[in-house]
Amino acid sequence: MILGFKKHGARNSIVDGKDDKLLGYDKLFAAALALAQVVKLETKKQRVGIILPPGIGGLMCNIAVIMAGKIPVNLNFTAGRAAIDSAIRQGDMDRFLTADIFVRKMQSFPWPPSKQLILIERLLPKMKFSIAKWLLISKILPAALLARLLGISKKGGRKEALLLFTSGSSGEPKGVVLSHRNLIGNVMQFGSRLGLQNTDSILGCLPLFHSFGCTVTLWYPIIYGLHLVTYPSPLEVKKLAELIEKYRVTLMIATPTFLRGYLRGVNREALNSIKFCVTGAEKLPRVVSDAFENRFGKHVLEGYGLTETSPVSNVNLPDPEPIGLEEKGFVWLPSHRQGSVGHTLPGMALRITNPDTGAPQPLHQSGMIWFKGSNIFEGYLNDPKRTADVLQDGWFRTGDIGRLDLDGFLYIEGRLSRFSKIAGEMVPHETVEEALVKALGLENESTRKIAVVGVPDPDKGEALILLTSVPGGPEHQEILDLRYRLLDKGMPPLWIPKKMIRVSDIPILASGKLDVQSCEKIAKAGL
Repeated sequence: MILGFKKHGARNSIVDGKDDKLLGYDKLFAAALALAQVVKLETKKQRVGIILPPGIGGLMCNIAVIMAGKIPVNLNFTAGRAAIDSAIRQGDMDRFLTADIFVRKMQSFPWPPSKQLILIERLLPKMKFSIAKWLLISKILPAALLARLLGISKKGGRKEALLLFTSGSSGEPKGVVLSHRNLIGNVMQFGSRLGLQNTDSILGCLPLFHSFGCTVTLWYPIIYGLHLVTYPSPLEVKKLAELIEKYRVTLMIATPTFLRGYLRGVNREALNSIKFCVTGAEKLPRVVSDAFENRFGKHVLEGYGLTETSPVSNVNLPDPEPIGLEEKGFVWLPSHRQGSVGHTLPGMALRITNPDTGAPQPLHQSGMIWFKGSNIFEGYLNDPKRTADVLQDGWFRTGDIGRLDLDGFLYIEGRLSRFSKIAGEMVPHETVEEALVKALGLENESTRKIAVVGVPDPDKGEALILLTSVPGGPEHQEILDLRYRLLDKGMPPLWIPKKMIRVSDIPILASGKLDVQSCEKIAKAGL
């Protein structure tokens, strides 16, 4: 990271889209180094909490904590009290970097005592001399000497660099320990695939507590030398489109849920500068990718990863331009395949096993996906049992079911937790949801209107329950009509939801993922 700032500091910059404030990376680094000295004095704990959205402040605080020789923990300020309390308890933190304006805005957040809060906008005006001093030092000293001055070890690759907590979509948040090797390895892996230049810009609006937002829109631009344009929310798409157009953003990272927003009221010309529009975190529906391409003329490139993979493991890229020699038998290898999550990144290995027995099976046969590589996490925080469940000899069991095609493209068929075993048959919830979207005519909806979850069933092991926010008549009559429609389309009877429950909205996490845990609670309460 220090090398990145030394190399790109005077050339690249960050823009805070909230007020269009622009700051060079060199000045950002100097402010972070000054703040790091405060962090060192304030706490002897190993980890420091950060409660901020994407922006200059969020980036500065993360760098400051790293430069203080400590571990940043970006807390999910949209989570419930129990999840937040759990993260603070697990992380063993007694100091939290935030800002006055954010404390006032997030009044529902269970804020720690005020003496534990470090309010950065109160500190920075008093630190002008310290910032100027560190700016001069960081310019003069070579990276190795500066690292030594800051007390940063040359050999810290396997040490904890970052602690992220899973979203809690299917249980209590787990602390995912990512090392310096994990983060730098993953940045190099997907950076080498994207091949962006130092004149390119990336849009950073995903939450910093989200693994995608943290690695891809925080550490990647610093290390690779890209301009960064930030905004605190991925939901305000009209404002985001204005920033993309104004600052000629070339890399846009989103989730399918957030992409739907761009289809309402954003002009085609606003996204002209985009070279790559990459989505992750949830399955990309074909209707969303087609609608986005028709409106903006941009391919949506689906990727894949998990917090435990730092997070990126796979990504689609645009196919190369034709070389004009195809008629002579020359061919090029494809880089994109609709419905897949792309090729596995360089330096990673993949294997497929039987979900029930764990026995190895052919890569082209659907089964449990395992990964190995420099980006695979070091383990769950203080949880050796769950770590041993998913890590074996360096291989990570993802919990997702998928397969490779003959050209090496990975297809995700669903998370194991999003399958139900009904009368001995594995039924994928996402496949059922896709069929329901078509049967109910919801292809053009900009927000998620349905969700399928499994609940215990005394006769068949599990049963499917359909949650829907679509208004209509009596639920028992509608599920009966829906059953006949699905049977007519050839859907197996076991795959058809047993019951329909109407909800005002389908629960969604701040990351854009389906909130599986909340959906299951609603389904069980409605039985």
